[in-house]
Amino acid sequence: MSQPLHKNGLSLLETMAISVAIMAPTAAMALNGSLAASIAGVSVPLTFLLAMVTIGLVAFAFVQFNRHFSSSGSVYAFTTASLGPRAGFLSGWALLLTYLAFTGASGAEVGAFLQSFLGILNMHISWVPLAVVATLLIWLLAFLEVRISARVMLVFEGISMLLILILTVVILGRGGAAGHLSALPFTLGGNRFSAIGLASVFAFLSFAGFEGASSLGEETANAKRAIPMAIASAVFVTGIFYVLVSYAQSLGFGLTAAGVKTFANSSAPLGYLAQHYMSSGFAAAIMFGAAMSAFSSGLGTATTGSRLLYSMGRDGFLNSKLGDVHKRFRSPYVALAVVMVIALLEMLALAKQTGTNVFGYYGTLGVLSLLLAYLATNIGAIFYFTRKRIWRSGILVVPALAVLALAYTLYSNLYPVPADPYNWFPYIVLAWLLLGVIVIWVSPQMVKTIARRLAEESDISL
Repeated sequence: MSQPLHKNGLSLLETMAISVAIMAPTAAMALNGSLAASIAGVSVPLTFLLAMVTIGLVAFAFVQFNRHFSSSGSVYAFTTASLGPRAGFLSGWALLLTYLAFTGASGAEVGAFLQSFLGILNMHISWVPLAVVATLLIWLLAFLEVRISARVMLVFEGISMLLILILTVVILGRGGAAGHLSALPFTLGGNRFSAIGLASVFAFLSFAGFEGASSLGEETANAKRAIPMAIASAVFVTGIFYVLVSYAQSLGFGLTAAGVKTFANSSAPLGYLAQHYMSSGFAAAIMFGAAMSAFSSGLGTATTGSRLLYSMGRDGFLNSKLGDVHKRFRSPYVALAVVMVIALLEMLALAKQTGTNVFGYYGTLGVLSLLLAYLATNIGAIFYFTRKRIWRSGILVVPALAVLALAYTLYSNLYPVPADPYNWFPYIVLAWLLLGVIVIWVSPQMVKTIARRLAEESDISL
């Protein structure tokens, strides 16, 4: 029999910190704003605003599920309850790929940002050893009591967001490149709406992982109240941050064609703006803050990914040892070791690439799988809460819109067919799902165990 995780070990603020850390707002704004500008031009803030609304729709199902279930399985548990144990395992299997990919991606991102930070100081070190050391530190912190990890994430992300907010205030105070504020970034700005929709993919990726707190249902005090509040608060706070900072970035580079081109082509927009509006020292601090943000994201995905794998292990997946918990720190240390070894192998396999490329590759792979998990959760929510007569016809509009938005975002990542190697990623995700189907086929007892345990935990019948 598997051992329990640390009961009631996390507060509302600490649980919220994990969801925010996985989204990594600082790291997101250090990369994704430029990508959106390459498509949406001056309308980057509008793009992030619309993405915030979309994620709010998607988050509604997660909030409702967390009010009824407290499990370390997240979508694994939610989809089991709504669509059955086979679909539950597959959605959890898809989310597991996301966390495995994101942990490696975050390690590479830390290495890339630290490489840039040290470059400003005229120190030139490859991203690979920096990423490996950071990943080993993530492993150590995730191994310790979960409260320690949550507090580290809260401090790191808090400091890095504060640095960006200082830069934002300075840019807005000066009125940006033109010397005055403008509402143009919140309009189409000459774009077709389809361009905004395409650019919103990058804004959507900035919210990936908002559901991370769902994996802490067995470790959070008053979980059925705290986790829904943590998820909703994380989406709202981070969304406002994205809109505000993207607005400052757009104004800072300028709303002219030349300014937009510079923004779109910048590989480190925050560092560029910090040097232009403040100093090279503050630019270095911003890049170090971005590295801390990426570190927090890796710590968050390692923490939640190991909890998900722990849930699968105690249900009979692969080896029961995955369901073991450390006697002192109450962490799923075996499952964590699997997650971290895979993350290290991911980075070393692409050591000849740049850290930014490695982040892009594994990040995109993880997002494609994540979209499927989100889609299953929202479809499951429609079936479950309708069947239980908890939702009426009017409220169904919210998850229905979420499903449409997710489907469109997934389609946008598939067509037009992306360039190599991104064109291979959908097939990798498909292969992963087929492997999950094989696991279900050869492990009928595991499927029964999933159903029985969730019924015991949640006092429901499946």
